Amino acid sequence: MATLMLTAIGTAIGGPIGGAVGALIGQGIDQRVFRAAAKDGPRLTELAVQTSSYGTAIPRLFGRMRVSGTVIWATDLIEHRERVGGGKGSAGTNRYSYSASFAVALSARPVRAVGRIWAEGVLIRGAAGDWKVRTGFRLHRGGEDQPVDPLIASAEGATPAYRGLAYAVFEGLQLETFGNRIPSLTFEVVADDAPVPTGTVAASLCEEVTAAGGLPLTGFAATGSARGVLETLATIDGGWWRPEGARIVRGEAGGAATAFDDDGFSAGAGAGRRGERRTVAPVERVPRAVSVAYHDPARDYQAGVQRVRRPGAGLREDRIDLPAVLGADVAKGVAAAILARGEVERTQRMIAPGLTALAIAPGMQVRLDGATWRVSQVKVEAMAPVLTLVPLAPPPAVVTASSGRVSAAADLTIGRTVLHAVELPGLDDVPAAAPRVTVFAAGEGEGWRTAALLYSLDDGASWMDAAATAAPAILGRVSRPPDAAQATLVDHASTLEVTLAHPAMTLGDADGAARARGVNLALVGDELIQFGRAEPLGQGRWRLRDLWRGLRGSETAIGTQQAGDRFVLIEAATTRTITLPREAIGTTLRVLASGLGDGDTPAEVRLTLSGQSVAPPSPVHLAVAPLGDGTWRLSWTRRSRAGWSWSDGLDAPLVEETEAYRVTLTSPDGSQRIADTDGPWLALAAPPPPGTQVAVAQRGTLALSPAAVMVIR
Repeated sequence: MATLMLTAIGTAIGGPIGGAVGALIGQGIDQRVFRAAAKDGPRLTELAVQTSSYGTAIPRLFGRMRVSGTVIWATDLIEHRERVGGGKGSAGTNRYSYSASFAVALSARPVRAVGRIWAEGVLIRGAAGDWKVRTGFRLHRGGEDQPVDPLIASAEGATPAYRGLAYAVFEGLQLETFGNRIPSLTFEVVADDAPVPTGTVAASLCEEVTAAGGLPLTGFAATGSARGVLETLATIDGGWWRPEGARIVRGEAGGAATAFDDDGFSAGAGAGRRGERRTVAPVERVPRAVSVAYHDPARDYQAGVQRVRRPGAGLREDRIDLPAVLGADVAKGVAAAILARGEVERTQRMIAPGLTALAIAPGMQVRLDGATWRVSQVKVEAMAPVLTLVPLAPPPAVVTASSGRVSAAADLTIGRTVLHAVELPGLDDVPAAAPRVTVFAAGEGEGWRTAALLYSLDDGASWMDAAATAAPAILGRVSRPPDAAQATLVDHASTLEVTLAHPAMTLGDADGAARARGVNLALVGDELIQFGRAEPLGQGRWRLRDLWRGLRGSETAIGTQQAGDRFVLIEAATTRTITLPREAIGTTLRVLASGLGDGDTPAEVRLTLSGQSVAPPSPVHLAVAPLGDGTWRLSWTRRSRAGWSWSDGLDAPLVEETEAYRVTLTSPDGSQRIADTDGPWLALAAPPPPGTQVAVAQRGTLALSPAAVMVIR
């Protein structure tokens, strides 16, 4: 733009010599600002694909843009080996993961910040600055005093600080999510705090340019030659560029105009009166339709296209790619203005005003016959200047447009990990052969996906890797506990109200058949409950009805819940089980879960292992009755860790290696008698006195069951 314009100015004023001087000045602007021989302006597609090629142009960013950047430094993939399991005679396995460190150039002028970051179109850094992947990150803003990056310096030795270049450094980006390769990234870069007018962009790029105003741009990326950038800016705002002394200024309708009257025309060769010639180009030379491609902020800065079509003849369609962030309405207005300028500028007038026109240069305005015209060209014919004039296009009309259907990448908050580790009784008909702890985890935000698990049996002296949590569980806290009820009846009277970890979690209804399959089983405090109806109350709160209480031997916990107790929906996909050695029963287990939102403080729970996961359920139906010979018999019914479905209608299977019980009789005076028996009864020589407490526990292969308790009346 500068080369072309100053060549024309020099030629008009000083002939061939003046034109040559103007060309040299213009080329100096082009080469000093962008150091590019080509005259191409910036293009939309240059920002979409990440590159690492030598010679790739780095854009100068204004406002807020989404760019891919150019990889300027990278390490090889770094392999990490981690031993999983092992110990106590087990060999364990090696687990491998990979990471990489690299730097990406973003802008050839300073920036203020980086907002969101996408990898393969998926957000890995949210608007709040929260990371969805594990990585170290540093932003060098491009100041003239920025230091050398320490990681690059440690790897390369002597290295430049890249002052004046804004770039981002990723340190140890975990690549498992991306197929163990560096993903294609795009960055939301904030170069300026507010929208930047086109005139300000031009003035920032070329010191010879003095401009203000113009169309405010949410963002703009300048690459290519100065001429190309200035032409692109003029295309966007409908203005043009003109000389003013040694400066280049922005021209627009309504500016100063030189007036010519009829006597000002020199008589000369030509078809028009007083030396004027007038032409009108065929309508077919004007585009029938104009499409403008741009970056749409409503589409996460991805490309949008707005198209405007005129009635009448013609087949030509033009498409213009703008490396600018525009709203849909503004982009359509730009397309409409381009189409309108093409229509208006079909008409041209050529006048020869005489030597008084020597001071007129392209881009200036003149008034003729009461109308204002723009000078599009100045040339010399027969030793006199000849001006080519075009009408001024009307200002852009206000239009309404839509960004279309938007499928933006979800920016989900991860939040801290919510962790529950519990010993549950067996939930299927396959009894556990070793004690185990069941882990449920989720996040305070709906973007939480997983967390790394560690556990310790020696109070943190050593830790074992338990891989990662399962899928996010639906969990929360009790806000209103249920009333006490019978485990043998459906509880239609009580309701249970819970508040889930975040509002995106949902619960649903389940009929009797579904509950028979295990649907809607939840741990509420220490009681296992199934619910039939779930009523949303808003803000993550739910009211649960039609309760099956005290399931799988948890009837002793009925009525013990308080507000704030845990609520966990038990589903196979959300369950992670840690199997422990038998000798762990009676010790304290610590479990740590470290997710992306936990920082340096992982979630932790501690629990004392009671052996509940391998203990038989407590006996039921305790009774004491006299026998005919004057003795008494204490009896009960055995329950089993298997056979909960009772599919054969017979006694539950024994499961344990032997059938054995421990009976404790506590007299009103506090004295105790303990007896062991290998059947579900105990003979008594005399009836126990009133007030005697009878406790019966089954001795399982691995642990003692909870005691069934009865008081003699």
